[in-house]
Amino acid sequence: MPTSIREIAAHELTPGQFNVDVAEHCAPVILRGLCSNWPAAVAAATSWEALSEYLSQFDSGKVAEAFVGEPAIEGRYFYDERMERFNFQRVHLSIAETLERIGARAQDDTAPSIYLGSLTIDDHLPGFADQNGLSLVPAEVRPRIWLGNASSVACHYDTFDNIACVVAGRRRFTIYPPQSVGSLYVGPIDFTMAGQPVALAVGSAIGDSRYPRFEQVRDQALVVELQPGDALYLPKLWWHQVEATDPANLLVNYWWDAFRQGPDAPYITMMLAMIAIAERPREERDAWRAFFDHYVFRPQGHPLAHLREEQRGILGPLQPRNYGRIRAFVMQMLRGG
Repeated sequence: MPTSIREIAAHELTPGQFNVDVAEHCAPVILRGLCSNWPAAVAAATSWEALSEYLSQFDSGKVAEAFVGEPAIEGRYFYDERMERFNFQRVHLSIAETLERIGARAQDDTAPSIYLGSLTIDDHLPGFADQNGLSLVPAEVRPRIWLGNASSVACHYDTFDNIACVVAGRRRFTIYPPQSVGSLYVGPIDFTMAGQPVALAVGSAIGDSRYPRFEQVRDQALVVELQPGDALYLPKLWWHQVEATDPANLLVNYWWDAFRQGPDAPYITMMLAMIAIAERPREERDAWRAFFDHYVFRPQGHPLAHLREEQRGILGPLQPRNYGRIRAFVMQMLRGG
């Protein structure tokens, strides 16, 4: 695990350099000033009112689900104490209504806080991406917007690579590597706030008896402070708690799979393995682990390195032919053929 996060001045990166110098290392990287020249960032630097006016020209009027929290939760959207429900309400608001409520809360800390996240910009702010673009990701990768008051979004992971661009307000990311998963005490997969399971231990009091393993990794977190105009690259599966620390905040992010070979996602494979392997006897699971290591994770290199490439069959290069051959074989087996 890295003990610090590398920083790169955004103006030094081309898309090709980003792939080689950033994405292929599969570790977080701070991209200073990446979106500082966006018109939205320039408006935000003037005032929240100026940013609201700028965004309003793109507003399609569509509504989306927002989180509304009472002042007592202090912007920490989470489960209740018994984990039977959540500590906030869900309401449907337009961008215009959200901007107005964010501004009101910023002036009155007795008002409820608002959090509106993961909106597809092309649906809710059509035309915004034409003026506020990012050349480091493929053109087909479309941005999402996150608006709100000061907030703390529970530590979670994404199954896609992510570039998070801070447009207004400041953001603090508290990051743990994928290998910490067993020490974070992850909540349910199918009862979540916004789709992804969260790390229940992150944010707990020191010495909390419910999470003893977390004490071993608590101080290993990587903490990133981002100013307006900065961005953070987060590879898939890195755990991150996201705090918006100013009264009014806006973030734009891009999710994509930087190493996609075809339509199948690794997460789907893991879910299938859970029903196929997870509750078999330990000795059999150990045997399958050895096969997964040999054929998939390959700590000793290619499993057929002792053969010439033309002798490796479907274990030769995935593209251009073998991906489709393996996929057809798997689909046939899933259908019981």
